[in-house]
Amino acid sequence: MSSTNNDFVFGRHAGIDFLKTQDSEKINKVFLAEGVQEDFAREVYRYAKKKHLIIQRVPKNKLDKLTGGENHQGLVLAVASFEYADFDQLLDKLDQEEAPLLLMLDNIEDPHNLGSILRSADATGVGGVIIPKRRASGLTSVVAKTSTGAIDHVPVARVNNLVQTCQALKDRGYWIFGTAMEGDDYRKWNANCKTVLVIGNEGKGISPLLLKQMDQTLTIPMIGHVQSLNASVATGVLLYQAFNSRHPL
Repeated sequence: MSSTNNDFVFGRHAGIDFLKTQDSEKINKVFLAEGVQEDFAREVYRYAKKKHLIIQRVPKNKLDKLTGGENHQGLVLAVASFEYADFDQLLDKLDQEEAPLLLMLDNIEDPHNLGSILRSADATGVGGVIIPKRRASGLTSVVAKTSTGAIDHVPVARVNNLVQTCQALKDRGYWIFGTAMEGDDYRKWNANCKTVLVIGNEGKGISPLLLKQMDQTLTIPMIGHVQSLNASVATGVLLYQAFNSRHPL
């Protein structure tokens, strides 16, 4: 018995078939219940390894919740609801613009944050968003709902390695800017060039290796008691500074 449901493919037949036939770009996560038969587990691991997918072993009741109590038979795939943009094709298209603006997200895990970020990206003229293929939220129905339609207008590309992607972007003439507590005041930031803004993980910020790729780091000064902003809020603030520097009054 097998079935599909919203952003999930579940059941042994449907799950294995999806792993065998679909590109890894379409699979966000693989959940395998603890205690499933070893022969079945080995089969799942074999196909997942071929696609470089990470399997999460979870209690059966987690899968029950994901599928609304449907018969998942111990396997649930979280799959992409929306098509991703091809990275190289996206850059080729943006090369037609004088000063394209790109947004790179370093392991944003909360789909609500990603959806809100896409709203701000659409509002401020971002030409595309770059996310990693692993350990980050992909495009799901939750992201789509939170973005209130922006997901249909802002191309999102997934890449294997953000550090290598930064190097490729620099080769194309982009300047890389990222967030850091000790960075320059964002209000002085001039983004009127080929720009990539990098936003770090909700808790850890930008990873150390990626931080080394920054041409300049930016910080948002705060005078309140809580010295941090939600990732999507911080992104909105910085994107509007980029907008202001590109479209002065």
